[in-house]
Amino acid sequence: MFETPNGSSTWTDGNARSAHSILRDADLERASGVGRIVFDGGKRAARVVNIYEKFPTRIMFPQISDDTAREAVLVNAAGGVTGGDRFDLDISAIGDARVAVTTQAAEKVYRALDEPARVSTRLKIRDTAKLAWLPQETIIFDRARIRRQIEIDLHSGTELMALEWLVLGRAAHAEEIRSGHIRDSWFVRRDGRLIWADSFFVSDCTFPHLSRKSLLSDRRTIGTLIYFGLDLDRRLETLRDAVQSQQCDTAVTMVGGLIVVRLASRGSSDLRGALTKMLHHFARELGPGPFRVPKMWSC
Repeated sequence: MFETPNGSSTWTDGNARSAHSILRDADLERASGVGRIVFDGGKRAARVVNIYEKFPTRIMFPQISDDTAREAVLVNAAGGVTGGDRFDLDISAIGDARVAVTTQAAEKVYRALDEPARVSTRLKIRDTAKLAWLPQETIIFDRARIRRQIEIDLHSGTELMALEWLVLGRAAHAEEIRSGHIRDSWFVRRDGRLIWADSFFVSDCTFPHLSRKSLLSDRRTIGTLIYFGLDLDRRLETLRDAVQSQQCDTAVTMVGGLIVVRLASRGSSDLRGALTKMLHHFARELGPGPFRVPKMWSC
């Protein structure tokens, strides 16, 4: 026990810092979740041939009526993400596997003290596999700090759809983000060659200016969806048709043999509605498979 300048006493241990020391994220217990799945498939539905999970990451496989594609659901048992947390996810689809992967609920990134949370996702697709990475939204709270990176390894003959979307404060709760740190990066490789890289970066000094028309204007929810597969010209027109009547800002283009869709809206419900309509439209075009609205989105 030591005495503070005002005469009060404070308990401490042998590794004590002064009474005026600043608490850091590294001083607190933080999550370190890991999830790895390998799917293989032939004429029947995809099967799990390898799986590993480390708390607080959990992987569930709900029963769905359609057996043309397997659906996996990721659960963060910690209830959210905060500074200093680390989450690593590795998903592989080989053979003729048809797999959709989503999340149980919207992920929430809470206030950090001084360190960013780090979230890494790696998607690997081989042979004639089809993989849909369709998580629910990530909600960013004031003073949150996160560095998220998604790496995708494609091969000719595979098919992929991948989505990430951010909600910068919940409009229904009148939440405002005044500071924080967000770095959201994509790296896509085809047959080992980088074909697309993208990064969204916002720091403490940037948040006060996001409402400018040259930046996000009054849009609080932004998303990126990419597609790779066969007959890209036809798929490009399908997606352009699907976004014409949406209640949010959208743009569709093709870069390096990859279709890229950008979405922005004032509220998360508008963007969710746009994504739902787009996926329904796309599913009608492609037929049975993983490229559709995940069942978990309606739970």
